[in-house]
Amino acid sequence: MKIRLAEVEDIPVILSLLRQVGKVHHKARPDIFRSDAQKYCASQLISLMENPDTPIFVAEVEGKVQGYCFCIVRSYQLDPVLLDRTELYIDDLCVADTAQRQGIGKALYENACHYAKIRKCYHVTLNVWEGNDTALEFYKNCNMKPIKYSMETILEEEDAGKK
Repeated sequence: MKIRLAEVEDIPVILSLLRQVGKVHHKARPDIFRSDAQKYCASQLISLMENPDTPIFVAEVEGKVQGYCFCIVRSYQLDPVLLDRTELYIDDLCVADTAQRQGIGKALYENACHYAKIRKCYHVTLNVWEGNDTALEFYKNCNMKPIKYSMETILEEEDAGKK
């Protein structure tokens, strides 16, 4: 397995994997996610690839891309509440359905952590949607811990219309 930066030639496979993730999210939360969701289009992927603060890493197995990890380097400076720091945010990590449980996700995650150290980041962060139990368990196995909880109250239409 080889982990490398994504290239323009990888875009068709990345788009396919993005649709796979979209289906997972729609299945978990059809009240929020569209059934045909795809987070980025080809032109957006090219823009991300050109930006040194938004690297996309891919896992190549026997010459075929089997997964990706979208990263965003974020810097917090002079925030009135938070201490100055740089973090690596994992925007999205996906392994092809047919290649899961082969260590590809772990290799992508470890690569992101290594990249974060090179960039002198304080920590690596990400979000996991409630209902995506497979991802939550994976990240727990990577020794990630909750940093905060995002919570909601779904309002019934009649209550929402009164405001």
